Amino acid sequence: MRLWRWEVGPLTRIMLKKFIAKLRESISPTKRGSEGSEHKEVKSTREGFQGAGAGHKPRPAQDRGPAGQGGRGRSPRSGEPGSAARGDGQGRAHDSRPSREPRPAHEARPAHESRPSHEARPSHEGRPNQEGRSGRGGQGQGRQDGASRHSAGGGHSARSGGRGRTGGERPRPARDDFEHPRREPVKPVVPIDVPKMDTAFSQLGLSDALAYAVQEMGYTEPTPIQRQAIPIILQGGDVIGSAQTGTGKTAAFALPIIQRLGAHGALRCLVLEPTRELALQVEEAFQKYARFTDLRVTIVYGGVGYGKQTDDLRRGMDILAATPGRLLDHLEQRNCSLEKVDILVLDEVDRMLDMGFLPDVRRIVQQCQAARQTLFFTATLPPEIEQLASWALRNPAKVEIGRQRSPAETVSHAFYPVVATQKFDLLQQLLEKTELKSVIIFCRTRMGADRIAARLQQKGHTVGVLHSDRSQRERVEALEGFKSARFEVLVATDIAARGLDIAGVSHVINYDVPENAEDYVHRIGRTGRAQNTGDAFTLVTEEDVRDARSIERFIGTSIERKRIEGFPYVYSALFDQKILDEAVPKPAGRLHRGMRR
Repeated sequence: MRLWRWEVGPLTRIMLKKFIAKLRESISPTKRGSEGSEHKEVKSTREGFQGAGAGHKPRPAQDRGPAGQGGRGRSPRSGEPGSAARGDGQGRAHDSRPSREPRPAHEARPAHESRPSHEARPSHEGRPNQEGRSGRGGQGQGRQDGASRHSAGGGHSARSGGRGRTGGERPRPARDDFEHPRREPVKPVVPIDVPKMDTAFSQLGLSDALAYAVQEMGYTEPTPIQRQAIPIILQGGDVIGSAQTGTGKTAAFALPIIQRLGAHGALRCLVLEPTRELALQVEEAFQKYARFTDLRVTIVYGGVGYGKQTDDLRRGMDILAATPGRLLDHLEQRNCSLEKVDILVLDEVDRMLDMGFLPDVRRIVQQCQAARQTLFFTATLPPEIEQLASWALRNPAKVEIGRQRSPAETVSHAFYPVVATQKFDLLQQLLEKTELKSVIIFCRTRMGADRIAARLQQKGHTVGVLHSDRSQRERVEALEGFKSARFEVLVATDIAARGLDIAGVSHVINYDVPENAEDYVHRIGRTGRAQNTGDAFTLVTEEDVRDARSIERFIGTSIERKRIEGFPYVYSALFDQKILDEAVPKPAGRLHRGMRR
């Protein structure tokens, strides 16, 4: 029988020789220092492989790593005879440093024996699988982080005093067990006898318990969107509701839904929200409206633990407010089922489309009942919503209040032209010369929001920061602190531009002009809510001229340009009205899909 021989070319043979030489060099003991100690050769590649494998015969003590750890080819510590430099197993020399006397080979520390808490691992003493990564923190301290916590054999090896035990190690951050900002129950501990109600809300067909809850919250007259939407929803019809921000859209669908659900049962109502803040706000509204009923309401959203959410879902809820991502997680874990959901609400649906939630929304809708009532509520009605409505709704009734694309009539707004280098100085002047009680400052980026907040704090302002890079605890604390007047200024990205109901906001300042004209309407809608008045200022630089023109075209009216008396303006073409009139607006377009704010 003839055996065929594999022929290789000369270039391949050279590469193989180099590879074998490198392999031998990496497996063999490291060369000795400058005092002339002879390096023991590895006789063959096969011997080298056997020496590197688990369970191999230990090398003599002088060829092993420090402290009997069996590291790959470590050189002796500096200070030993014949070792002026220290190798790292790859031919790289480290600076020689004094060290303690090495253990004799017969006194090698067992792998399971931990060091005393005060004894730090020397800087050259790493793990076998972390060759060349030994600590460089100075003073002979080794690395204490996760890169050197496990031995090569897969088990736990000796630690440098354990995590958090040595003074030179960064302390482990405290565990954030934040799950929900509300701790106390909403429903009364002692049942209350609801009186017979005869109010404007009860005349819409709402029960005495609902009318009484609304009255306890201080509302006496329904808004136009509530007057038109509540009767339709009570009859079970699908609705597309659109109204200017701050006109009570949440109550327009929450009150009739509670009325239709009646008593406690299975999970029958799902409300999807694009952001955590909106989900928390809607859940709180449902809790307050249903406080005199036996309906159960809960929320699932990201950025927090699963514990309370899972417990609530398994305990049985009637109404669920959720963000799409976390809800899909619970569905995959089978913590809940949407089979009996017969009322589906998509709130701020235009924002869901902007954030790229459409695929997730479709997956969720497909798990609900086909014969359901579906409600869309939004401040604007872009063309994309029509396509989604044709798939998810059945003969919906349209309820549109107010002129589309227009800001609330209770808000007066103005543009303040300024060169980019003077933006913060002008902002500071606005804060000092205007009677500002509660101000939201919108920035385009998260980094910009952090930078402006830090500068305002240096000027003595109390500031909260809200954007998507903050933890959920920080976001809730910023929002609650602003609502309670602990912060006079809230610096935020567009994550705070949609739907947040914050009472008493006197001013909104756009430090950065929004890239999309539609966001301008939502931003300034944070003030002038519930028939109150408010002011909105926008700082416009040379780069923002086209965006400013786009905003004016979107809302269908021109916005007054103002200047602060006494401010040392740097001259710019911004102050030439002829140039401004000739500026071409940017093409209208939707927000960037999936952009974090």
